[in-house]
Amino acid sequence: MKRVLMTTLFLGMIGAGSASAAELCSVPQGEWQPQEALQKQLEGEGVTIKKIKINSGCYEVYGTEKGGKRIENYYDPKTFSLIKAQED
Repeated sequence: MKRVLMTTLFLGMIGAGSASAAELCSVPQGEWQPQEALQKQLEGEGVTIKKIKINSGCYEVYGTEKGGKRIENYYDPKTFSLIKAQED
């Protein structure tokens, strides 16, 4: 009985951890700004946009900065604040 309880608790912790780790942004979709507004903002900052998609509850942007560095950034869909940045 003790072994079953420990296994159940362990598996529950693993499941809860992976579910919460999957979402970087947790904004209800009714509060999201349009992707076009993010694209316009970034292009105004000199970023060339290749693609914008939704991933982990965020806008994921693939593109190139002014200096030619490729980017893969995650933005909050409500505020457009940078959540996570990856550069090549």
